[in-house]
Amino acid sequence: MSTHEETDRPAARPRIRSRRRRTGWITVGVLAGVAVAAGVFAGVPGKDSGGGAVAENGTLVYGVAGTQVSLDPAVAATAVTSLVNRNIFDSLVAQTGPDTFGPWLATSWTVSDDGKTYRFALRDGVTFHDGTPFTADAVRASLDHVVDPKTKSAYAASLISAYQETRIIDPHTVEVVLKQPFTPFLQALSTPSLGIQSPKALTEATYRPVGTGPFAFDSWEQGKAETLTRFDGYRWPAPGATHTGPAHLGRLVFQFINEDATRYGALTSGQVQAIGGVPPVSADDLSKRKDFTLHSDETPGLNYNVYLNQSRGPLTDPLVRRALSASVDVAKLVNSIYFGHFPVADNPISKVTAGYDASARNDLTGYGPDNAKRLLDQAGWNRTDSDGIRVKDGARLSLVWPYWPDGTREQRDVVADGIRAQAHAVGIDIQRPTVDTGTYVDKYLIGGGYDLVDVSFARPTPDVLRFAFFSANTYAKAGGNVALVNSPQLDSWVTGAAATSDPKQAAGDYSSVQHEVLKQAYIIPIYTPVSLTGYAKSVHELSFDAQTYPRFYDAWLAA
Repeated sequence: MSTHEETDRPAARPRIRSRRRRTGWITVGVLAGVAVAAGVFAGVPGKDSGGGAVAENGTLVYGVAGTQVSLDPAVAATAVTSLVNRNIFDSLVAQTGPDTFGPWLATSWTVSDDGKTYRFALRDGVTFHDGTPFTADAVRASLDHVVDPKTKSAYAASLISAYQETRIIDPHTVEVVLKQPFTPFLQALSTPSLGIQSPKALTEATYRPVGTGPFAFDSWEQGKAETLTRFDGYRWPAPGATHTGPAHLGRLVFQFINEDATRYGALTSGQVQAIGGVPPVSADDLSKRKDFTLHSDETPGLNYNVYLNQSRGPLTDPLVRRALSASVDVAKLVNSIYFGHFPVADNPISKVTAGYDASARNDLTGYGPDNAKRLLDQAGWNRTDSDGIRVKDGARLSLVWPYWPDGTREQRDVVADGIRAQAHAVGIDIQRPTVDTGTYVDKYLIGGGYDLVDVSFARPTPDVLRFAFFSANTYAKAGGNVALVNSPQLDSWVTGAAATSDPKQAAGDYSSVQHEVLKQAYIIPIYTPVSLTGYAKSVHELSFDAQTYPRFYDAWLAA
């Protein structure tokens, strides 16, 4: 599983780019012409955006924390999978701004007046890495694969929970039919999780990721590295690309390096040309080095939060949840561990996420050890044992927070140690069993045998609140409701916001969710993740998408 200026005004909610008309359909896509520029094909020097000669065929090695759990974007929910797969799979549409979308594999689209049917005109002349032509069959196969229970999607299926079917009109026209209006649909389609897959590859007995992207899958050393090679037939980049034709890089290697110091050392010693997750303790050092560049982006979506399982044990009592929240000096922990590079969070979503409501912080139970003790007394946990842990009816106030080393990054284990120590000071015991991936998923995330779990999630839309707090969106059902919240009121707000075409109503609903989540202490917000990417000066034209993932299509390496 960077410091930005704060604004008190809620951002506008993502919306479809044009207003509905009284005719049966509205056009919201723009037909995209394909321009072929001379001098940018494989092996032929071109020009970079600064006018210099572009070097072709280099191998860029990118170090990243974490590892691949699955190669299938429809299955895995990890950031590493999205980072890698963005280079393999293209999407029907591209997110071009907070509330705008542009054509990609779809050249245009229309939406029915009832908001339930999207008709896409598909780009001609596109082929998958295995030679299969891109047609309407691929769109239907990809979306059907996501929602198929056999796929066991851990995230992608929740993005299109309103999906009903895909109708093929002709080889280059499809209609995607939804069960109800769902305004975040275009944003969902723009994510790597819903990238279009080869229908031929999806029928193979052994899964292999095959898309239409600028790089093709080559090999995977599980837990160590994944290698991609340039797709020389590529001619259809996303909006904003600085060239057309194949990528400049010949190979792209992702090395999985969990240990911060090792990853940073690999960059500064030249073993890799770029890394994600520059350790905050090293960020200032890197920014002063003349041979390197530090890129910093605050991440949209869910903050790094600790989720309180309100369905079992002591945390069923909101007084205990608020007491735990009051026991933690979040600001002190975050500032001491991240040296000011990660903003302290006060909301389930980050400030750069559309729909963020700054006033929701007023419902957050902030740090106050005396208040925490008073709340525990009020909840009946008014005795302590010899270890100083609160006791009620003969039971200790002990919580389980499983530790998953393979999925831990950004020194989150250090954060957890600090929270445990502060909670202990008011009489709350937190146990941290170390578990492998299988146990973490089966016993805890699916089995529910935990009291606390920590996670962040990047997605540039307030619909991420539905992912995290809609009652039916449990992990077992491809959702992120790890607090196991069961609230008809929250359900009404998140589904109402997703269905309405009225931005004011949606903004109000999303605001209400943020207030209620903090008021009920379903989470303890910790920090806003910041994409700290470091790369050598030899790396040129590296760009970043709406989710802050690096884009390697235009990138090249100086000789």
